[in-house]
Amino acid sequence: MAHNLPAGDLLREGLRLLGFPGADTVLDSGVAVRGVESVAALAERYLRELELFNAAFDLVGADNREDLVVRHVLDSLAPWKEFASLLGGMKAAGRPGAEDPYRVADAGSGAGFPGIPLAVAFPEISFTLIERMSKRCAFLENCSAMLRLTNVKVLNSEIERAPSGAYDAVAFRAFRPLDRAMIRTLLARLARPHGALAAWKARSEKIGEEMAGIEGEIGGYGVLPLTVPFLDAEERNLVVIRP
Repeated sequence: MAHNLPAGDLLREGLRLLGFPGADTVLDSGVAVRGVESVAALAERYLRELELFNAAFDLVGADNREDLVVRHVLDSLAPWKEFASLLGGMKAAGRPGAEDPYRVADAGSGAGFPGIPLAVAFPEISFTLIERMSKRCAFLENCSAMLRLTNVKVLNSEIERAPSGAYDAVAFRAFRPLDRAMIRTLLARLARPHGALAAWKARSEKIGEEMAGIEGEIGGYGVLPLTVPFLDAEERNLVVIRP
């Protein structure tokens, strides 16, 4: 992460490099997105809370504010265009209840990644942060209230007990592999029939190995390479999996 920027400037420059608009706007896909300054202001407030409670709540591993900005916030937002296109494509394909808000589950939200950064970016998409640990849920509830994220709900639950068939997309950002049991829970159970699983992953060869292990459980998948600003040395991908 070679740069000479303070954390606040790092965040704003990263958002610009990711292609966020200069002002709040509605994309061609019909999805509303906030501009750079709106996203940065809310993300900075979120990061302050995260730093304040991280040690006590065991929320996320990071050495400093720069790590939080790059490895967590910018990484969570790296596929924002792909995410908007994924949801917009569902409406174009005749998604049932097309006038209802898109509903996204962040499965195993932890400290709120990628759910809170995505909810900040997309104010008209409904996000449910599913987390089994009560103390982390208390942190997530506090953050969503403080940031006035009316599009966020926190669900204190095991993923296996979350509402079935309720979500257009299930976001999954973790280091656990996607095995058959997890696919059945995340995709077959949580997602609507037209829905998809969006998994943040690292090396493409590992992705191929994981996908080979769940053949027969999925209808198909695509691997979208991601560029995370200031994280050039590490490979990142978004894997979109269909039922």
